[in-house]
Amino acid sequence: MDIILLERVTNLGQIGDVVKVKNGYARNFLLPQRKALRATKANIAHFETQRKEIEANNLKAKSEAEAIAAKMDKVSVVLIRQAGESGQLFGSVSARDIAVELEEAGYKVDKSQVILNRALKTLGLYDIALRLHAEVEINVTVNVARSAAEAEIQAVGGDVSADLNEEEFAVEDYFEKEEDAEAVVADTGEEDAEVEAAPAEEAETADDAEEEKAE
Repeated sequence: MDIILLERVTNLGQIGDVVKVKNGYARNFLLPQRKALRATKANIAHFETQRKEIEANNLKAKSEAEAIAAKMDKVSVVLIRQAGESGQLFGSVSARDIAVELEEAGYKVDKSQVILNRALKTLGLYDIALRLHAEVEINVTVNVARSAAEAEIQAVGGDVSADLNEEEFAVEDYFEKEEDAEAVVADTGEEDAEVEAAPAEEAETADDAEEEKAE
């Protein structure tokens, strides 16, 4: 399908460019998002009469996006999620989740502006790109953790999964030591019983010897 771009589109072109794209890409994304029009003679003629206005509106939108980007410089958001011992999430973090968290932090971002190729499925820090405008893109830090305390550890470069493993080993060592201590106590008890039994056995032997002499 031939289309005329109403804004700059990565890997396609600039405002006013007429380009050929796959029908699905045009129908499912470019046209509904108002990033382009079908390149009919009527639409091309209409665009040319409105070109200055369209370019002015685009410039205004770009300036607004740049202002938002400046405010969001070094922004970091924390998403608390349940996860297993390996750090694997019980679920995932989507573009929508990130957009909602940013909005709660005071930044109006649509999920379509969050560039996320696949959902986040493990704990950790992520640099996520936001496309606020066709020509304005920034990165924000998304901190996925099990708790606020773990998020703080991750924020300074700590590895919470490593800490968890150390805790597991510490617990295992504790129980191993407990088992060893119980085994030692059991062994000592058996030895004490043997010591107590020895005099009794000696006494029985002496009695048997006296009876034999008497006979």
